[in-house]
Amino acid sequence: MAEDVAAAVQRIFDEMPRRLNPAAAKGIDAVVQFNLTGAAAASYYIAIKDGKGVVHSGQHRKPILAMTISATDFVDLIRGKLNSQLAFLNGKLKITGDMGLAMRIPTLFDRQDGRGSTPRPS
Repeated sequence: MAEDVAAAVQRIFDEMPRRLNPAAAKGIDAVVQFNLTGAAAASYYIAIKDGKGVVHSGQHRKPILAMTISATDFVDLIRGKLNSQLAFLNGKLKITGDMGLAMRIPTLFDRQDGRGSTPRPS
């Protein structure tokens, strides 16, 4: 199972820059750190600037926002199977840093369950 989750995590981060909504990300200059725990533990961060995002593996020295969640819960969150607010309230998702930016994360990315939050031009 860990291999499946690890592969899903890798796909999510590979697709993240393409799923960034440039209009929603306009004016943001921030680094968001993702710390995934459990059997498929990993660390990634995305640097968002000028409506674009670049993903890197590892730890950023000074992220604006850091999120810690199990890799399995992260995959479920991205696929729309886990509600981010409930995950936070139940302690499954820990957030440090810019809470305002944290609240905007769902609007910054098209979800991988096909239900993007913002219409994109074709």
